[in-house]
Amino acid sequence: MDLGALRPNPAPAAQRPADAGADAGPASRPPPPAPPAAPPRSAGGGVAVIDVTEATFQTEVLERSLTTPVVIDFWAEWCGPCKQLSPILEKLALEDDGAWVLAKVDVDANQRLAQMFRVQGIPMVYAVVGGQPVDAFTGVVPENQLRQWIDTILRTAGMEVAVPEDPRMTAADEAMMTGDLDTAEQAYKKILAESPADLAAEAGLAQVGLLRRTAGIDPRAALGKAQANPDDVTAQLLAADLEVLGGRAEQAYARLVGLVRRAGGDDREAVRRHLVSLFTVAGPDDPAVAAARRALANALY
Repeated sequence: MDLGALRPNPAPAAQRPADAGADAGPASRPPPPAPPAAPPRSAGGGVAVIDVTEATFQTEVLERSLTTPVVIDFWAEWCGPCKQLSPILEKLALEDDGAWVLAKVDVDANQRLAQMFRVQGIPMVYAVVGGQPVDAFTGVVPENQLRQWIDTILRTAGMEVAVPEDPRMTAADEAMMTGDLDTAEQAYKKILAESPADLAAEAGLAQVGLLRRTAGIDPRAALGKAQANPDDVTAQLLAADLEVLGGRAEQAYARLVGLVRRAGGDDREAVRRHLVSLFTVAGPDDPAVAAARRALANALY
């Protein structure tokens, strides 16, 4: 999007009407305009929320976004959904204490800005970083989703974002650590129902499965059986579980990748699924998982 056209032109000098007198006198002069209200400020004293017009867009949005991300809220007085979203945006801007600035644009008073940003429905929210729009959405979204969106914008701007502790995850992890696997499983599933892309909850749920599969197993006997029966799928899967639980994940991955190469049909698919579940326990950022995924792909194709 080219925002160059939004840079204001110099305003022409005010012209006196032809029939105006030299001085109409103090009695007929209009009262001076009231000073604008001070913009809301964060706890640290920085500007958090500003009203922006076409005349101030260059400095308040484009230039400011070179150093601080700016989130533009396109709204109107008659817009009901805007009255739901705007207070949430203002609350988050104040909470983030100057990490980003909320710029509010009244579309009725600034139609050229709305046209330049192709605003077809409101509320519409744009994020501007480094002088350019980087993301946008239309409509009202819940506060937790809005928080995630803003955190993504801050990361795009190269800023570190602290991840707040999730009490749901804390409770689930504590249940698993104390051996209450049923409670832990229900808690992780509830988190995933609310946030399907939560990788930590996926890992926790996979770990519950791992703990259940290895409960009451004699590791020495199980590993010995797997060594004596290299093509026994059940024995190999259990041995891999025990190796992951014992901190030897790379050995477990190699074991199952080798079994994928040797097995066929339903057994091969069962081994692949089991290996993927062990990847989930570790999480996608684990270097050993990345290497094992490549090895699995080579074994499959």
